Amino acid sequence: MGASPESIIFANPCKPASHLRYAKEKRIMTSTVDTEYEIYKIAKHYPESNLVIRFLCEAKDAQCPLGDKFGCNAEADAASLMLLAKSLSLSVTGISFHVGSGCNDFPAYNRAISIAKNLFKFGEMIGYNMKILDIGGGFPGADDDKFATIAEIVNTSLEKYFPDENVEIISEPGRFFVASAYTLVCKIHAKRDVRSEKKADLRMYYINDGVYGSFNCILYDHQKVTAEHFLEENDNLQKFKTLIWGPSCDALDKITDDAYLPNLSCGDLIAFPNMGAYTVPIASPFNGFLVPKTLYFKAN
Repeated sequence: MGASPESIIFANPCKPASHLRYAKEKRIMTSTVDTEYEIYKIAKHYPESNLVIRFLCEAKDAQCPLGDKFGCNAEADAASLMLLAKSLSLSVTGISFHVGSGCNDFPAYNRAISIAKNLFKFGEMIGYNMKILDIGGGFPGADDDKFATIAEIVNTSLEKYFPDENVEIISEPGRFFVASAYTLVCKIHAKRDVRSEKKADLRMYYINDGVYGSFNCILYDHQKVTAEHFLEENDNLQKFKTLIWGPSCDALDKITDDAYLPNLSCGDLIAFPNMGAYTVPIASPFNGFLVPKTLYFKAN
């Protein structure tokens, strides 16, 4: 893709040996680790690597917690991992953390950065040139106020704990870049009214994308999607409790059951904003329904 090996960090803490050999072939020098097993593996397959130690500092409220899978205990294990690397003549050059994707516990960033500072000090004490801090990702891409709050906390913490300009601060802002870059537009192809006492209590719409396609974000990213209609705006337009289904034959293919929309018809379109992160890249053509086409529009 044209990226230089020096600018790449192999940030998955659990790497197949074949991937390490490929990284060695391409001279990708920096790898993230969080267990002694990974350090021994790197010592065997790619001892020239520069290691970044990832510790656990999970947010109390996150859309996708990651602590059960990645990150060593900062107090009990991080220093031991650095000492192990030292004993194996490996180089440790940085520290990383990830408070959880879609973090709503903003002070978690300050807690993590303060812990990272202590680990930097320990690494320097045992002779390492500590120069990289990876503050992870999960930053909101569709809420400017929330992002501004996180940015203020991060910047204040970095100024306090990492004023040295020789330390490179990096992050993993995938969600931030693309969450609001896409709006998904779907077509209603079937409709059903659920009635009680001759009254339609619930309207069901079946659309041409679902949880095996773009809406896999509901299952795997715990997203709550917003449905918008294209009818002419009218404050007096009656709205009904709405359940929206995907197109497959699976009853798990439910998109939302708490929307309120006007009376729509087959052939009408429904839009879902902020559908850029963890949607189409993970979609499959299950049951023969193709993934949506991407169309680009230039803003005036």
